[in-house]
Amino acid sequence: MAEPIKVVAGVILKNGKILCVQKGKTKYPYTSHKFEFPGGKVNFNETAEEALKRELKEELELEIEIFGDLGTFVHFYPNLSVSLQGFLCGDDQHEPVLKEHISLQWLSVDQLHTLDWAAADLPFVEILQQMQNFE
Repeated sequence: MAEPIKVVAGVILKNGKILCVQKGKTKYPYTSHKFEFPGGKVNFNETAEEALKRELKEELELEIEIFGDLGTFVHFYPNLSVSLQGFLCGDDQHEPVLKEHISLQWLSVDQLHTLDWAAADLPFVEILQQMQNFE
């Protein structure tokens, strides 16, 4: 299998809630209509932090502040693999504008398990559930 695609995700906090966005139909059934933490691919000659800020501006019209790195996990889907680096972030207090996703929810940590997550994002759901409170 090819080298994993480098991707970033932002765990965006606001008033103790976490932003969860839902993908629309994709070319792969295992990612279609799944929830994820927003983000995207890291371009050549771009840092992970630069990629995250660019992606969140493009996809949601959000300016974010990055608070910390939540780690990197590799996930092997049937047709591709991704190396997903997650960051804990705060937003600019604007409501996200959906440009590529079909819905969004602001959920507390204890509500995250109620969504149908993209498999690559599940390690971050588990990390968040082990952390304390986000107020």
